[in-house]
Parts: sequence; C-alpha cells; structure tokens
Amino acid sequence: MRGVWLEDGTFRLDHDLPLPTTAPHEVLIRVSLAGICGTDLELARGYASFRGIPGHEFVGRVASAPEHEEWMGRRVVGEINVTCGRCGTCRAGRRTHCDHRTVLGISGRQGAFAEYVTLPVENLHHVPDTMPDDVAVFTEPLAAALQIQEQITIDSTDRVVVIGDGRLGTLVAQTLALTGCRLLVIGRHPAKLEVLRQLGIATGLAADLPERTADVAVECTGNPTGFGVARRALRPCGTLVLKSTYHGPAHVDLSRIVVDEMTVIGSRCGPFTPALALLARGDIDVASLVDARYPMAAAVQAFEHAARPGTRKVLLEAD
Repeated sequence: MRGVWLEDGTFRLDHDLPLPTTAPHEVLIRVSLAGICGTDLELARGYASFRGIPGHEFVGRVASAPEHEEWMGRRVVGEINVTCGRCGTCRAGRRTHCDHRTVLGISGRQGAFAEYVTLPVENLHHVPDTMPDDVAVFTEPLAAALQIQEQITIDSTDRVVVIGDGRLGTLVAQTLALTGCRLLVIGRHPAKLEVLRQLGIATGLAADLPERTADVAVECTGNPTGFGVARRALRPCGTLVLKSTYHGPAHVDLSRIVVDEMTVIGSRCGPFTPALALLARGDIDVASLVDARYPMAAAVQAFEHAARPGTRKVLLEAD
C-alpha cells in the first residue's frame, strides 16, 4: 500500500508499505481522509522518538472485520490509544494511560497517513451518513478540546483565556464558548483572530492580555513560550491547562507557581461521543480551519505546507 513514512526527521511517500494485519478483535480500515496536526510535525523534530507511519486524525471505512462482521462497510473514526484492559491503570479506569498502550501514529502503532490502518473494535465510532468526511476528520482534535471540560468545571462566571489561535486553540475556544464563560483568545495572526471574532469570541494580541486576572488559562500554542504567557495571565490560585505537545524542554518558573498556588493540568485525548454530537449539530465551525487539501501522491508537499508558520489544517486524501 501507499503511505507516508517518517524516519530521521523526514517524511517520504512510500509505494510499497506492507498491508497491516489485524490482531484479534481488530478491523482493517481503508482511510479516506486524514488531518495533519502539530503533534505530527513535532514527531519530525524528535518527539516520542517515532519511526514509521504517522497520523492519528482520520475518517475511513471498515474494509475487513473477521470477528466483527457487523462493522463491515461502516464509516468510522477511531480513538487513538490502544490499551490492554488488564493492567492496574486500566482497571482503575485510566485506560488512556494504560501501562502497555500503543498510540496510533505516535507510539508503537502505525498510523493513518496510509491507505489502510488497523484499530480494535472498541476504539471505533460510527460516523453519521449525513456528516461529510471533511467534518468527521476533526473528531479526534475536537475530542481533545473537550477533554478540558472533563477535567475541570467551567461556567459563566469564569474568566478564561486561551493562548494560541491555531488549529487546536480555535477548537478549544469554540468548545469553551459554549459554556458561556468570559472568554478571551490571545493570538498572533489577525486573519485567524478575525474568524473567531465572527463567531462572537473576544480576541486580542499578547500585548493586550491583562495579567493575573484569569481564573483559567489554556495553553495551545505548540511553543514552549506559550507557557509563560499563560502563567502571567492567571490570578493567584488559578488553573493552567496545558494542551501543547512539543519536542524538547520548556523553561518553567516553578517558584512563581508555588507562590501563586497555581493548579497545573496536562490535557490530551478526550471523548469522541460528544465531539461527534457537536459536529453533527453544526455547533462547531471546522470549515474555516482547512487551509489546503492534498492527494496522497503529494503527501510530502502537504507536510511542507502544514509546517509553514500560520498554517491551520492541511488534509491528506488517502483514498
């Protein structure tokens, strides 16, 4: 099969990759469309020491389901953590942190930037027939945005700042706006901020950010400097939510966190069911996030485009 192979920091298109084989209770999925995200680009910089087929945002159709014929032909998206279900972490209900997990296109499992991918049946979610692929492909990043509200309660009285106007920051902002909170998005790109303003979301530049006033700050820049901006926005005893993943260390003033008694929360994968529901109702605008769409034959150019500063979502047609 054709697919994208990442090795030594370089993406290349390979026309002779082995077709993946299914383990027990897994299905083979023919990928229709996949999205390039910031984590994929960080993999090329050394994050997670990944070598293989990247990609974890996808929509496709089940092509083979030896033990689960009821899934044959169904259009699906898939949760990216494949867990053992037996370790102490799984039994404690923290399955996305399974001691033995593999992560689609990130750690120990080949990803979705290829014609076919495999996942366990328990990871699959059916996509409504009325939902276009261009919308369904945003299920995974939207679920990641919704994870914030799984971890902390946000209501209309909270002052919330989102740092970052990129792909994830825009989705996080839209999900938080549904709570009615006093929301402000800080970014660097006037065109991206204008999209948010048209959705009724207040925006500003870093120079406009009031310091030590936010109850919650969410860091979505994908850059270590975003941590400092988010921390300065928080009032004492505020909550800092970290959504970015990147290769390399970040400079952190731990003393300031201690003195201000801040709560710091890491946040990553989230719930697919409510994400699909929001997309089905049209409550989240994802069309404005798509900057380009490339065929598999132009996969290398797609990644070059995605890496340009200011680029939002680049989609890759696998089928």
